[in-house]
Amino acid sequence: MSENRILVVDDEQLIRWTLQKSLEKAGYGVLLAETGEEALQKVKQEAPDVVLLDINLPDMDGYKVLEQALKIDPAIIPIMVTALEDVDLVVRAIRLGALDYITKPFDFNKVLLSIEKALEASQLKREVKYLRQEQKGRVGFHNIVAVSPEMQKILQMTDKVAASDAATVLVQGESGTGKELIAQAIHHRSKRENMAFVAVNCAGFAEHLLENELCGHERGAFTDAKQLKRGLLEIADGGSLFLDEIGDMNQAMQAKLLRLIEQKTFRRMGGVKDIKVDVRIITATNKDLRRLMDEGVFREDLFYRINIVALQLSALRERREDILPLAKSFVQKYNEDFHKNVKKISSEVEQFLVSYDWPGNVRELRNVIERAMILGDGDTLLMEHLPLDILGTAQGGGAGATGATGAMKGLIIPPEGISMEKVEEALVRQALEMTGGNQTKAAKLLDISRDSLRYRMQKFGIVSPSEQ
Repeated sequence: MSENRILVVDDEQLIRWTLQKSLEKAGYGVLLAETGEEALQKVKQEAPDVVLLDINLPDMDGYKVLEQALKIDPAIIPIMVTALEDVDLVVRAIRLGALDYITKPFDFNKVLLSIEKALEASQLKREVKYLRQEQKGRVGFHNIVAVSPEMQKILQMTDKVAASDAATVLVQGESGTGKELIAQAIHHRSKRENMAFVAVNCAGFAEHLLENELCGHERGAFTDAKQLKRGLLEIADGGSLFLDEIGDMNQAMQAKLLRLIEQKTFRRMGGVKDIKVDVRIITATNKDLRRLMDEGVFREDLFYRINIVALQLSALRERREDILPLAKSFVQKYNEDFHKNVKKISSEVEQFLVSYDWPGNVRELRNVIERAMILGDGDTLLMEHLPLDILGTAQGGGAGATGATGAMKGLIIPPEGISMEKVEEALVRQALEMTGGNQTKAAKLLDISRDSLRYRMQKFGIVSPSEQ
């Protein structure tokens, strides 16, 4: 755990000296202030965890110091010090935000007990926006849809990893496959569940900004560093730090991360003192780290440190059994969010969802369902509610869509109309005939994946010549 710092505010030198020696012996870092003004400067510049604050100070009332200190840093925990056990004074202090009070002369065991209680409260304050803002309720397996054997296996491995003491975990997979959701599940199913889960996207910060975000900085570390800032590593102490897109982390920061994993220590920017933390590092990437390592972009020693336990998430197109259950779970979610009453997905939409390749994976599917729920009326999701951009690529797919559109200009719709499914079936049969039943080549002609072709063959009851 990182060293906790106690600010002692008292105008009597002997009391400051006595408390300093006793608290340092107990393993705490100690800051001293003789006046209220000096105390407020220390709160602003040094960010102590707990303040032992004398009510009677020479320059200003202790209650005023208490109020202003909490405005500067709401995370600090004040403990009031008084020479007389006056109930009215105590009640006033607690109403203003003090956690506890101690009386002179000190019983040091009581002082230590009060500080321990204060540190527990301080930890809860620091965690609150990470544990409650983004995670309303515990994140576990109940909100991860896993019908396919691939995802069932991932959940089993996640449970084992969560229960272990593994210091590092690597989650790999394409963008949108749910890497952060798995990281959250690992955290919340572990013994660290009551501590903070802190997520950082490494690709979202410039080199020096990422270090500042993770490690924090000392006052005066750079031009704008006017006061001490705790980094996310200190926030995550005792919990889990999720580093997304670690493949985008620069090598200087990779070296610092390696030191953190091996020694469990880091330094704030501009600092000279090692800070010890206990965090589980969960990393994620959509890049090939081995290739980056061979290219000299990613450190080999770091790769082997984070690759001790690795989870590989399959793309959604490789686990199509999960598509409809996921879609239905999103419909339920957005029914609640948008106060809708969509009860079903039309069979035509279901067929499309299963056949589409989902290059953006689960994230893209969620966005498509969200849009459909916003635009749709009634109790059924229809094809007309789906975005045109994915409908346009369903047949032609991606870069080949323009060429496919040009090829279709010669087709004429008969006056009596024609079924789109009949056209689709005819195209699949024609592609298979042109390639002599070679499914890979037929899929390439249609500019769809082989899985999509096989799905359509099954839908239309088409048997490949090689299977006849």
